Amino acid sequence: MKPRGWLPHPVLSALLVLGWLALQQSLAVPQILTALVLGWLIPRLVHGFIGERLHVRSWRSAWRLLFVVFWDIVVSNITVARIVLSPWSDPQPAWVPITLDVTHPTAITLLATIITTTPGTVSCIVDEQRRLILVHALDCSDPAAMARDIKQRYEKPLGEIFG
Repeated sequence: MKPRGWLPHPVLSALLVLGWLALQQSLAVPQILTALVLGWLIPRLVHGFIGERLHVRSWRSAWRLLFVVFWDIVVSNITVARIVLSPWSDPQPAWVPITLDVTHPTAITLLATIITTTPGTVSCIVDEQRRLILVHALDCSDPAAMARDIKQRYEKPLGEIFG
């Protein structure tokens, strides 16, 4: 698969350029030229592995989801720390099945990633044929409420973002 255009993945190119310059801690001409070459060359070389560019339908939903996920990660870190460090805590682990409404492969992958990166939860099985994600929660007294919360906070915005 041949990449289209000069920059088949412009966001990746920009991240590579900025990352290189940050790692080098220099804005010297040789470092800028190296960063530009890497930002142009690497996405072209790995194009076949990462596929076509994604088309985001709602940037507003994407930004809102980003802030929700960051907030949930902070709150979950505090909650998990309290559970782990408190000798009186009595966590109720649970397996929570979540029926998928989204069908876009990237949306499903991002949903599983968000669940796994939020402390206290892990997406264990993603079954695209049965349209189900099985989540293990460290502490969950109401699995149905947790499933509704995940669908409302994460899956719904992902559906708006990717259609």
